[in-house]
Amino acid sequence: MGAWTGGARFYDLQVWLERWALDAALDLAAPTADDRLLDVATGTGALLRLLASGYPETREVVGLDASEAMLGRARELPDSWRLMHGDARALPFEQGQFDVVTVCYLLQTLGTETRERVLRELSRVLKVGGRLVTVTPRMPRSGVIGLLASPVVRLAARSSGTFGGIAPLDPRRELAEAGFEIERARDVRFGYPSLCLLAQKKPHEHGRRRPAARDFDSYESFRPAKGSDGHESHLEREDDRPE
Repeated sequence: MGAWTGGARFYDLQVWLERWALDAALDLAAPTADDRLLDVATGTGALLRLLASGYPETREVVGLDASEAMLGRARELPDSWRLMHGDARALPFEQGQFDVVTVCYLLQTLGTETRERVLRELSRVLKVGGRLVTVTPRMPRSGVIGLLASPVVRLAARSSGTFGGIAPLDPRRELAEAGFEIERARDVRFGYPSLCLLAQKKPHEHGRRRPAARDFDSYESFRPAKGSDGHESHLEREDDRPE
């Protein structure tokens, strides 16, 4: 956490590269006026700012982060929304308190055991049938870009500091094993190449089938669409599912 605290004052310089993935995350979350939403690892509140501009009527919104320095740089939000200092490994909330939980660019920074613990906590505070949206970096699919990115990705995978924040991660299998059912997956190719997932918390079932590799083969691919003025205005879906 020290690395993120030390870099808090520079963090927003790169937030524009997250914008496409955060837009996709909110589109997947589709919050309503009746929802209670928790944003884990909210940082300087980038996702919450987008939420406030597009879904200001959301009933209850909490942004939680382990870095007080990051929270201290968050901009003004609607009066009824809260920012909290807390640990994703032990969330200070009751069981089933939230309808929607988002976690963007956190899971790839955690070790396997810590990630499992965090996923259990996300499941605990999410009500049955609630929606979990995750955003993680994804290895660029383009041959040339992927080739150029490979050395950087290898270094990031070995890093325990802020550089490790760009290490690719596909958490679909871990989500399924934690009791979530993957509803949708989006491949965001602009800004930071990212994988955005929508998962639903299912009731506990004994003898749940262990997910197979083929369960994680499909995703939706997105590109920015051009508005009437020729500028990128929105994320437009391209269906790109294997047969």
